[in-house]
Amino acid sequence: MALKDTLLRIFTWWNGQTVSLALTTARSGTYVGSDELGNKYYRAMGPLIDRSVGPERRWVVYNGYADASKVPPGWRGWLCHNVEVPPSEEDYKPRAWERPHVENQTGSPDAYRPKGSQLSWGARPAATGDYVPWTPGE
Repeated sequence: MALKDTLLRIFTWWNGQTVSLALTTARSGTYVGSDELGNKYYRAMGPLIDRSVGPERRWVVYNGYADASKVPPGWRGWLCHNVEVPPSEEDYKPRAWERPHVENQTGSPDAYRPKGSQLSWGARPAATGDYVPWTPGE
């Protein structure tokens, strides 16, 4: 591993697995499965962190840039403790309304900009005249 990769793993969390997560995963993580995007999922039993969730900790090691939208719906349900059986242990089939993953476009030229936004293309709609400023004592 190059020096740059080592420094990135030490000082950044968004470029994949950090050194501390790698140590935690090696020490107490149990591999559960992976998804079609290459993300790997782990679990570990331990002391209660949040009683509403239970004693089992679950986490994902992203394949590349850490983007929560890269977790498929079946795995998201398992990570959030909505289901007990991970998709790797059942025959999970995506629903007809589930779309394939699209990278988060926030902050890019392809980001969604609704009509009337200062960043949207084209002319902004004219003011409607329905604004009445507040005056003290009225």
